[in-house]
Amino acid sequence: MNKGEFQESFAMAMDSIVAHKLRSILTLLGVLVGVFSIVVVMTAMRVLQNNIESELAQMGSHTFAISKNPAVYFGGPDGYEKFWRRKNITYVDAERLRERATMAKSVGSHVDFWPMEVISKWGRTPPNVELIGANTGAFPARNWNVEEGRAISESDVARNADVCVLGADLVKTIFPFGNALGEKIKLQGINYTVIGVLEKRGATLGSAAENFAIIPITTGLSRYGRSWQSVSVLVQAENQAVYDDTVEQVRGIMRVMRKVPPGKEDDFEIFSNDSMIAQFQSFTQTVRIGIAVISSIALVAAGIGIMNIMLVSVTERTKEIGIRRAIGAKKRNIMSQFIMEAVMLCQVGGIIGVILGIAGGNAAAFYLELPPTIPFDWAALGLLICSIVGVVFGVYPAFKAANLDPIESLRYE
Repeated sequence: MNKGEFQESFAMAMDSIVAHKLRSILTLLGVLVGVFSIVVVMTAMRVLQNNIESELAQMGSHTFAISKNPAVYFGGPDGYEKFWRRKNITYVDAERLRERATMAKSVGSHVDFWPMEVISKWGRTPPNVELIGANTGAFPARNWNVEEGRAISESDVARNADVCVLGADLVKTIFPFGNALGEKIKLQGINYTVIGVLEKRGATLGSAAENFAIIPITTGLSRYGRSWQSVSVLVQAENQAVYDDTVEQVRGIMRVMRKVPPGKEDDFEIFSNDSMIAQFQSFTQTVRIGIAVISSIALVAAGIGIMNIMLVSVTERTKEIGIRRAIGAKKRNIMSQFIMEAVMLCQVGGIIGVILGIAGGNAAAFYLELPPTIPFDWAALGLLICSIVGVVFGVYPAFKAANLDPIESLRYE
């Protein structure tokens, strides 16, 4: 098809679509719904995925974590039972590991306690402030950079000091008018002195990412610890070259400490930023495939509707086809006209579906106060699928139109 034939087929296809507005709208509605369902879900998932991946990548460079339970788990209840039966990792275990892990640059440990209310002389918070017990090594491993003051020190941990380091968002809430350093805050009736404030890193799923307080891990365990709580250990390798060797050394030390028999699987988890992100992407890929399959069914149904309407259109325009053939139009001209009409019906529905899908998916970003995103890959894929549907389901009506007998077509009333 040359440029002139393409332009002529395009113009005739658009004229036909505009001439039958209601029929065209009802026909492209199926395509619109199919493309919309794909794009809206993929856009919303992309918004959440970008944010969650940035949150999962919270550990420092060349850092991995050891914990009783996996950081991300998408399995069933049987897996939870297996993890629950494992022995806890204690603070003593973490200290023994720090002494033996000679290849590690630093070894830190932390425990997440239940949310609490924080009170200062300037204000108070709801009981939703995360309380974290940590030692010195946890700060570089968790990418906690102190903007003002200092981090938790070894002496703070050794003497169970009543000191704390605050996240940037928490500081804004309880010290809105002044400097937090040296001030007192109260947790469950106990006063803690603020010795540091962290740099702000950003928000997660619309909540304040820095709404937490850090106290020495020994202080936290002695006051708020429970028998079922397990310590998480964070290990930072010297560099990427020795990262794998450091992981293997730490794994061996943990297996010996926890008396894991040779040949048995680890009764603890080792994970890094990359492994958590890969696991999350694997889960979301399964969801994306499922949504794509379901939406494809809607597009097939829409394609059948388009074929039906195109067959009706061929019958209605039999005489027009006969006139075109009589004045010299070739079969390929007739076929290209009807295929183009089917494709344009799909494309118009697809473009509207993409626009509404991106808008609907980013409504989640607006609601959760996250950066919006445009999934160009899925938008392009949606429009490509529309073209394929138009061609596949437009070929038979176009073939039927092109093969009508010109004489019989001219006699058709």
